Amino acid sequence: MRLAVSSHPLLAGYVNAVQLPLTWGQMDAFAHVNHTQYFRWFEDVRMDYFQACGIVAHMESHGIGPILARIQCRFIIPLTYPDTVHVGTRVEDVEEDRFTMRYRVVSEARDLVAAEGDGRIVMLDYNAGVKAPIPPEVRARMDALAA
Repeated sequence: MRLAVSSHPLLAGYVNAVQLPLTWGQMDAFAHVNHTQYFRWFEDVRMDYFQACGIVAHMESHGIGPILARIQCRFIIPLTYPDTVHVGTRVEDVEEDRFTMRYRVVSEARDLVAAEGDGRIVMLDYNAGVKAPIPPEVRARMDALAA
């Protein structure tokens, strides 16, 4: 299932971007969105990207798919309810069996970048438990999305 697509100007250069409403339940006791939520948004846009470039379908049929090796986030401004966030991703540093995904979270209410992060994705043969090359058909779709 694809998420609501975003075209926010602060996400220019991000090949895949989604729009998500903030909910009251995402706030914490300090009256701003809890830090864990940003990683969930990164996951939402990452999975949307994986759907778009065929990684999920390839994993289901061949057992070769992505695994998150590391992830980080730099929080820039706090987010508060009500708001809508626009979360974008782009792929960089593509190697034979891995790539980096850059993330950006934008507040619609404040029209500012709220956070930026990145994650390292490694392709894994889940049946053998070893790294695997990015499948050529997936790589071609990744290149097409970046164009």
